Amino acid sequence: MRTPLFRGRRRALATVATAGALALALTACGSSGPSDTSADGGDRGSSTGDIWVITDASLNPVQEKSAETFATSGDVTFTVSNYANDPYKQKLQTAIGSPNQPDIFYNWGGGNLKQYVDAGQVADLTSAVDGDADFKSKLIPSVLDVGTIDGKIYGLPMQGVQPVMMYGNDDVLKKAGVDGMPATWDDLLADVKALKASGVTPIALAGSQSWTELMWLEYLLDRVGGSDKFAAIAAGDDGAWSDPAVIESLTMIQQLVDAGAFGTNYSAVGYDDQGTQALIAGGKAGLELMGSWEVSALNASFPDFAKSDSLVWGTFPTVDGGKGDPSAVVGNPSNFYSVTDGSKVKDGATQYLLDTLTSDEYVDGLLSIGQVPAITGLEEKVKTGDFAHFNAFTYQIVNDSSSFTQSWDQALDAATAQTMLTNLQKVFLGQMEPQEFADAMAK
Repeated sequence: MRTPLFRGRRRALATVATAGALALALTACGSSGPSDTSADGGDRGSSTGDIWVITDASLNPVQEKSAETFATSGDVTFTVSNYANDPYKQKLQTAIGSPNQPDIFYNWGGGNLKQYVDAGQVADLTSAVDGDADFKSKLIPSVLDVGTIDGKIYGLPMQGVQPVMMYGNDDVLKKAGVDGMPATWDDLLADVKALKASGVTPIALAGSQSWTELMWLEYLLDRVGGSDKFAAIAAGDDGAWSDPAVIESLTMIQQLVDAGAFGTNYSAVGYDDQGTQALIAGGKAGLELMGSWEVSALNASFPDFAKSDSLVWGTFPTVDGGKGDPSAVVGNPSNFYSVTDGSKVKDGATQYLLDTLTSDEYVDGLLSIGQVPAITGLEEKVKTGDFAHFNAFTYQIVNDSSSFTQSWDQALDAATAQTMLTNLQKVFLGQMEPQEFADAMAK
């Protein structure tokens, strides 16, 4: 792969005054906490437990290996079960709090986790984490905050930091006469025109799953109005959804759609079935906006492309006249593991998290598939392995970012998030105008 700071971009990354803020927190990386630390309740010694995760052909083996390792020293043998993204959310909502619930479950933190915390269905991990100072010191505080609800820790980061970024197939871009990744909104519009003229879909989009469309609104609002615009929405401030920056961002989305940026069949394309990955890896699309997990996903489905110089990446374009900081990122600060409050192996499940999530084996496993763990002390480790350039790039943009806004569908409560996703899909399809979207969300 190419070094992303010098190839695949028209401009170098922006540097901000807060660039060293995250780095100041970095300390040495190690493993495991004391074996007598556990959450309140539960009967340690029970023999089996269940871990539910999202299907990821690259990540799942790392998760399964960690369970096998824990079984050799812990008191619980865990079975890891994986489910496709959208079905998983439905299954968890139905199962949690019932006899069929998992003991450890994957979640996105924020509003997604809060709904279960408010229902009393998640174990409070605060005393366990606070009681293991070595473990806690290895967690990036800003990421841990996303798993903290009302001052108590309910989720621990178990996956790489996941900023959303632009990806490209450099062979396709060059064939269309496009010089690297777009650095500005005007660049992007010009690239769309050139790629369309060359006979390919300019931007791969899994429009059948509206969370992929949300990434466009998240970044555009941040670039146009700044990160405080969504902060106002998340806080429930009056008029936040009707802010002019929201309307402008939605209008820009319509501009892309009208320009044919996503092709004519994007509403039938899926992400869970590798639809967009096949487009960009197969040379049928030039660009894609997706989270940093895309590299590990591509490595699982299209390894030759994932490890080739054809795959390039860059940050989201700037918007001329926008008030947002160009270094700001959106996405998932991480994904989280939580323990169900009704677990019969609550103590063993908690110990599994403490023993695993900062261990050398688990950290190295994530790095080997192109994920940068949400823990400290990785300055040197990110520079090694098959995905060294990508891992270093991901680590740098998080380190340099002025803000890291959590994906809206996870930051908001589930009901609001679903309404938002449904309405946004209508905007993309031309069934709802920007002002109608704002009015509907204001209700």
